[in-house]
Amino acid sequence: MTNEKTNMEERVAAHPFVAGMDAHQVKLLSQSAAPTEFQAGQVIFQAGDPANGFYLIESGRVVLQDRQPDGTSAEVDVVSAGEPLGWSWIFEPYRWQFDARATEPTRALCFSGILLRQHRDEDLMLSHEFFKRMCQVMVQRLQHARSRLVAQQMESPK
Repeated sequence: MTNEKTNMEERVAAHPFVAGMDAHQVKLLSQSAAPTEFQAGQVIFQAGDPANGFYLIESGRVVLQDRQPDGTSAEVDVVSAGEPLGWSWIFEPYRWQFDARATEPTRALCFSGILLRQHRDEDLMLSHEFFKRMCQVMVQRLQHARSRLVAQQMESPK
């Protein structure tokens, strides 16, 4: 069991999203982590489902899609190795806003949102560090979405 705990702490600490967190914070995060794998084409979560956690992608690729009223899906973003996936677990009503699907074999660490919210409420330093990092990710994704929208408008016939 100790080797499994140590291995998980090493895996969590090795992820770029966690870089620079102190050992105590890594240990707390590791307590809520479990390794998981997804096959190409496998749905990870769907919009509207309970958002019970988030993922740190270790390898592979995940596409985020928004379901359109006509039943088709529009690609919103792509999440790759070294990036976190999902922030809906942070904010009520704790429901996924998009569909997520692996586009190739993908390895990830899955974190329990329930445990993370508990740790967040009990450890303000962890909470601050986590929110700071998640906000950076949100800003990057919003900027990327904006760039895509502008590019689509430029391509659209007038």
